[in-house]
Amino acid sequence: MERTRWGCSALPNGWKREEVTRKSGLSAGKSDVYYFSPTGKKFRSKPQLARYLGNSLDLSSFDFRTGKMLMSKLNKNRQRIRNDNSQSKGKPDLNTSLPVRQTASIFKQPVTKVTNHPSNKVKTDPQKAVEQPRQLFWEKKLSGLQASDIAEELMKTMDLPKGLQSAGPGYTDKTLIAALASALHTSSSPITGQLSAAVEKNPGVWLNTTQPLCKSFLVTDDDIRKQEDLVYNVRKRLEEALMADMLAHIEEASIDATSPQEESNDEEEETG
Repeated sequence: MERTRWGCSALPNGWKREEVTRKSGLSAGKSDVYYFSPTGKKFRSKPQLARYLGNSLDLSSFDFRTGKMLMSKLNKNRQRIRNDNSQSKGKPDLNTSLPVRQTASIFKQPVTKVTNHPSNKVKTDPQKAVEQPRQLFWEKKLSGLQASDIAEELMKTMDLPKGLQSAGPGYTDKTLIAALASALHTSSSPITGQLSAAVEKNPGVWLNTTQPLCKSFLVTDDDIRKQEDLVYNVRKRLEEALMADMLAHIEEASIDATSPQEESNDEEEETG
């Protein structure tokens, strides 16, 4: 037998093709073809080679005898893939009607559509997500509500500056205070009030829902100074209350410490 082995360009690097030609016998002149992997594994047929390579290489156009890719088969495969892609890119099916059951029935019964299955996933686009619209005059829900202290006694309400005036139908100062407090805690934008004077004529049309229902106002330097004095006085009273509480705790602790000492002295005098 005559053996010749060389590299196969149609297969990945390192693969060898071996051709064995018989020199004698009834099969003299016939040749067998084998392929060897880079690790030395021997393959006797195209199915063995295809199973080994898997999806890493398409052998549909590979000729096992010659070790070459047949261009005619390769072109046919490419044309078939193009035809499949062109057919798949046809017009979309815009029919939204449910399919009809294929079971035997007198009347056509549509398939039941289940939308609340646990495995269903709803995809959302954060860029397209918009804030939910606010209800007009929702601040009126806060009317009639008032804070109370630990003794369940109603706390004294604040007095609004003269520059703050409510706008809109049926608004009171108490409702305006609650609306301003809600806006300060839920919104990061500055509070300017309703800048349009037309809100008094038709609040349902000209109302700015991002601002509380009060007329536009201007904070002056005098307002800022009054607020600073108010905060200073409150902090001063809090400091005095905390100091008095601390002194009371110190006094109670000293009384508790002297009581056992006095009891022990009384016991010593009785025993003496």
